[in-house]
Amino acid sequence: MTKIAVLGTGRMGGAIARRLSASGFDLTVWDRTAAKAEALKVGRAAPTPADAIRDADIVISSLTNDAAVREVYLGPHGAFAAHSGSLFIEMSTAGPKSIEELSREARTRELRLLEAPVIGSVPAVASGTLAILVGGSLQELDRARPVLERLGEIRRVGDFGSAARLKLIANTMLGITSAAAAELLAAGTAAGVERDQVFWALVRFAPGLKAREAGFMRDRHEPTMFAVHDLVKDLTLALDVYERANAAVPLTNETRALFAETASEWGDLDISAIVNAYRGGSRGPQNAESVRSAR
Repeated sequence: MTKIAVLGTGRMGGAIARRLSASGFDLTVWDRTAAKAEALKVGRAAPTPADAIRDADIVISSLTNDAAVREVYLGPHGAFAAHSGSLFIEMSTAGPKSIEELSREARTRELRLLEAPVIGSVPAVASGTLAILVGGSLQELDRARPVLERLGEIRRVGDFGSAARLKLIANTMLGITSAAAAELLAAGTAAGVERDQVFWALVRFAPGLKAREAGFMRDRHEPTMFAVHDLVKDLTLALDVYERANAAVPLTNETRALFAETASEWGDLDISAIVNAYRGGSRGPQNAESVRSAR
């Protein structure tokens, strides 16, 4: 039986651990907050990342940001501190610089690594319908395939960093689409069209909005599938990538500013809470500009 260690058991990591446990894999889990790992009840809860990967064939990490990735892998009790034959699959949204640093360390230590950020949230994990973006060698992907296929559809993107960039592009689209929906719902109803009619029309062009109908239409932004503050983090990472490429991204800048403003009060809610940015009338670019200048 394939033995899997899952590092990070937050919203996504916990869902991944539950899915893989239900698929019959032997799991060990670790989280910085030990109670989170223990509460999953899907296998042994390890005290450190290094201990968690002991005897693991596959190690999956789903962590908050680049600082967490660095600490969990390269810290004194990190995953790379244990000399292991494991295949490491890094699934966090931490940006291309993070995975490129990790790949250099893995190469130096002769360790096996893939990057595999995902498109989709907890419901997609539970149903095994994630889109899994893979960067790294075909040989390592073949080894990981039986596990990753339990989580969703695999798409190999290229070398290390390529999947991270594509994930940020995808989340940029999600942010822009969500902000556009919030704006048009407010503008449409102000123009005298019933809100449900506006939403129906928007879903025709952006079917993914349907998953957040409760938020956009009924102000129900919990349970959180993707927190506002996490999208702000991802849009900030994306802007760094685009700016380094000298790409013109005015919509991304505006979207990041709107979500940053929303995060100041509703950061833990689902991204459908962007509708709150349009409460009480019109908005002007000067508001977004003031948020950008505070970055």
